[in-house]
Amino acid sequence: MNKIFALLALALTGLILFSFQSADFNDDDELSIDSLRKVYSKPTDQWPKPTVDKDAVFQELGELPPSPVDLKNDSVKNVVELGKILFFDPRLSGSNQISCSSCHAPDLHWTDGRQVSVGHDHLTNIRNAPSLENVWFYKRLFWDGRANSLEEQAGSPVAAHNEMHQDMKVLPKKLSKIKGYQPFFTAAFGSKEITNKRIFESLATFQRSIVSRRTPFDRFLAKDKKALTDQQLVGLHLFRTKARCINCHNGPFFTDNEFHNDGLTYYGRKYEDLGLYNVTKKPEDVGKFKTPGLRNVMKTAPWFHNGLFPDMDGVMNMYNVGMPVQRVKPEQVNDPLLPKNDKLLKGLKLSIAEKDAVVAFLEALSSPTVLTRVAQLPQ
Repeated sequence: MNKIFALLALALTGLILFSFQSADFNDDDELSIDSLRKVYSKPTDQWPKPTVDKDAVFQELGELPPSPVDLKNDSVKNVVELGKILFFDPRLSGSNQISCSSCHAPDLHWTDGRQVSVGHDHLTNIRNAPSLENVWFYKRLFWDGRANSLEEQAGSPVAAHNEMHQDMKVLPKKLSKIKGYQPFFTAAFGSKEITNKRIFESLATFQRSIVSRRTPFDRFLAKDKKALTDQQLVGLHLFRTKARCINCHNGPFFTDNEFHNDGLTYYGRKYEDLGLYNVTKKPEDVGKFKTPGLRNVMKTAPWFHNGLFPDMDGVMNMYNVGMPVQRVKPEQVNDPLLPKNDKLLKGLKLSIAEKDAVVAFLEALSSPTVLTRVAQLPQ
């Protein structure tokens, strides 16, 4: 109903007025949709000045770049193919029932659609499974950044007691008994020897090949200026200015590749999660989590590290008021680990129509799923 109301409001007024800060327009200029479309039809370096704080790590929005994996190289292609098979093979788990794809399903844009993942013996994780699309871009992996490479990341869920629960000393021997794997390891590495290092390298290389597809926003940047609707164009401008989203969600993948405290630490309570602090042990990192990319964000609910929000209205409403602020109890006044929300978080005070426009723009970041399957596992 909110979206219908917003669209009716736009139709009745006929114009949406904005103030630009750029070399082409004065602060007091009022622009129609036509003027908005004209200015955003220019190269990105001539777009209106974004609302970016001095502490932000900023890069202008851009088109989807390709994966660095060279699939034209046969040796690399063989490693990717092996990694793909391993990714879908439940025999990597201790129970032979859980594969990597159990939590990262291609049909769900490489997520699992759950608030938090469920693993071995139906044990729940404490965090939401992030999408693996474009994962090659991230400099640190996991919500808390505890892995510095996809090779390092791959072993953690395989060994975790509440995920795949596999004894890493047993895994190479286990797969070596499957004769059907021998030609795949030989093609990828030159010999049939199976080691954890080769398993993780294959999984990592396959994951680097997982990319999202082009979106209406990419087509808009590539000179198809009708690829965005009027409402989505308004949302783009708000995203870069009043809504302040671009402070953290910028660049071609809509992420600054950094870590921020968004107020969802639950410090001192049942669901406490200290995030990056668990890795660095620095007090200033308490409650910080990796900034997720926003490509296909509208298809990868629920959101945030704990999967707290199943609908975008809730997300927008929370950002609109500036996210939760830690309540300080008397005994916590001098606590060095007391979480502090990121300085980039500020109440937005967007109207219903403005929030709907931002969400409409997020829809323009959606692309079709990439159907990925393994015809038959090695026997």
